[in-house]
Parts: sequence; C-alpha cells; structure tokens
Amino acid sequence: MRSFFVILTALAVMATAFWAYRENYRTQASLDDSEEIQRSIGEARARLAVLRAEWAYLNRPDRLRELADINFERLGLLPLSPEQFGNADQVTYPMEDSTLVITGAIEVSNFEALR
Repeated sequence: MRSFFVILTALAVMATAFWAYRENYRTQASLDDSEEIQRSIGEARARLAVLRAEWAYLNRPDRLRELADINFERLGLLPLSPEQFGNADQVTYPMEDSTLVITGAIEVSNFEALR
C-alpha cells in the first residue's frame, strides 16, 4: 500500500511539473506577443507623429496663401466679402413633427388607417 502512495505521489509530481512546464511556455509566448504588440503600437505612434508634422508643414498659412495666389485663375477663387455671410435668423429650420401617440390596436392591412 505504501508503494502505491509513492507511485501516486511521483505521478502527481510529474503531472504538476508537466503542467508548470507547459504554463511557462504559454506565458513566454504571451509575453512575446505582448512585446510585439507594444512594438507595433510604438511604430504606429512614430508614424502618426511624422504624419502630423507633415500635415502641419503642408497646412502653413503662408504656403496655402502662396498656392491660392498661384492657382487663383484656375481655381476660380473669389475674394471674400461681407455680403457672402448671412445671419443665423436667415437659416430655415425644418418644422418639428408632432409626436404621434397611438393607443390601442392598429389595422395594418389598410394604409388609410395609418394616415
């Protein structure tokens, strides 16, 4: 009976060692994946910083003014005048629809009953 417990204990130790070995490799793989994701996030942030710098460089007011002057005829641009702007009271807003409250059953087979 004592040898049975020794064998059982040895099997339990081997099973636990196998489980720990497997979990160690899973953890290492997860850490590698995490590092890869962090690296790609860093690269994406670096690319984004470069793109923002390029956008700021290309949208400089003096550069845009020069491009507008160069392409004035081709673009058909007109100088801004105060008459081109309106007041807020000149804007027409859609009428508010009154909420339709229905109580009871609706006959769906006849469209006239819905109007």
